[in-house]
Amino acid sequence: MVDIREVPESDIDRALELAYLVFHDRPEKEVREKHHALLASCDRIGAYDGTVLAGFMAAHDFRLSVPGADLPCPGLTFVGVAPTHRRRGVLTGLMTEMLRRTADAGSPLAALWASEAAIYGRFGYGSATTGLTIEIDSTRPLALRIDPDRRPLRLVDPEEAVAVVGPFHEAARAGRAGRPTRSAERWSQEWLAEQDEEDEELSPPRIIVLGEADQPIAGYVLYRTKPEDGAGAARVPGLVRVDELEADTPAVAAALWECVASLDLTGQVRAWGRPVDDPLLHFAADRDQVRVTAQFPALWLRLVDVRAALTERSWAAPVEVVLEVHDVRMPANAGRFRLVAGPDGATYEHADSAADLALDARELAACYLGGTRVEELVAAGLVREHTPGSAAALDAALRTAVLPHTSDEF
Repeated sequence: MVDIREVPESDIDRALELAYLVFHDRPEKEVREKHHALLASCDRIGAYDGTVLAGFMAAHDFRLSVPGADLPCPGLTFVGVAPTHRRRGVLTGLMTEMLRRTADAGSPLAALWASEAAIYGRFGYGSATTGLTIEIDSTRPLALRIDPDRRPLRLVDPEEAVAVVGPFHEAARAGRAGRPTRSAERWSQEWLAEQDEEDEELSPPRIIVLGEADQPIAGYVLYRTKPEDGAGAARVPGLVRVDELEADTPAVAAALWECVASLDLTGQVRAWGRPVDDPLLHFAADRDQVRVTAQFPALWLRLVDVRAALTERSWAAPVEVVLEVHDVRMPANAGRFRLVAGPDGATYEHADSAADLALDARELAACYLGGTRVEELVAAGLVREHTPGSAAALDAALRTAVLPHTSDEF
C-alpha cells in the first residue's frame, strides 16, 4: 500500500530521476537544473512505498482562457509511475489526490498534455483542442492569395522579447480559448531558452515583429533555424522551425509567413502546434506548397466543478437542456441537471425531468471550449441524445468565433 502525500523540495531530485526513468530521458546538467527550478514552483504529490518514491505528479499554477473568461486551471506535468509499481493503483491514487486538491482550491478545471492518449480518459479528461503540423516548401517564394501587410519588420533581441511581444500574446490569449497563462519565467525558460531542449542543432530563438517602431506591434513570429545537412540525394534543406506566430489580421500573418519562408539558406518551414482554423490554410495559393503533415490531440481538459465551469464561461446562443452527467471520479458532478444558458449568462441546477442528453464528464470536457461538437459525439455513440435537436442546440450555444487552441505544452 503506497502513501500519497506532498513531495518536499528536498525530494525534487528523486522525482526528476523517476521522471527520467519513466520517459527514457537523460538530460544534461543545464536541463536538469531547469527542471528542478520548474518543479520547485509547482504543487507536488508523490506515491511513497516506504522510503521509495514510486509515483509522482506536479501541477503548474495556471489560468486558462475559456470563452468569455479566464479561470484557474492547474496544468499537470511530470506524471509518472515507476515500472516496479505499475498496475497497482498508484496513478489512480495520485490523480484522485490532485483532483481533490484542485476542487478544494476552487479551480473548476484541470488540464494536461497526454504522453499516451489512452490513459487519461478514465480520469475524466477529454481532448479539448487539436493541433496541426504545417510544412511549407520554401525552395520557392510562398504563393499567397492576399496581399501581405507591408509595414516594416524588425528583429527583437530575445532579452527584450517578453516586454515587446508579451502584451500582444496576452491579448491574443484572451481572444482564443484553451490557452494557459505564460509567466516571464516560462517565457525565458521554455520559449526563449538559448538552447532548444529537444534539438541541440537548432539556433537560438529569433523574434521578428511587424509594425512601426513607435507603434504597438501588429504581430510576431518566434522561430529557430537549422542549417542544411548532407549533399546530393541525401541533402536535407535548411529548416525554419516556427514555434509561434501571432497576428492581428490575415495580412499581418501573410507577411510573417512570407518572411520566414524567404530566409536564405533554408528550404523548409515547419510549424508544430498550429490551430485547425489557421488562416494560412486558406490564403496559401498552393496547398501542395503548404501541407498539413500531422493532426493530433493537444490540450486535455477536466471539468472538476461542472457547475462552476459551465456558469462562468460565455455562451453564443440561448439553450435549455437537461444533461445527465456521469462522473465516477467526482460524484458531486454526477446527476441530472438543467442548463439554461445564453448571452446573458447561465444557470445549472438539479433537475427531476427526463434527460435531453446523457454523457460522461469526459465528453462534456471535450466539448466545453467549443472545439468538439456534441453532434459528432452523438454520431460516435459517446453521447446519447434523447431529445432530437438538443445536441445541435447545445453546439450552437457552445460555439466560439475561433476554435480553441494552444501550443503551450507543459
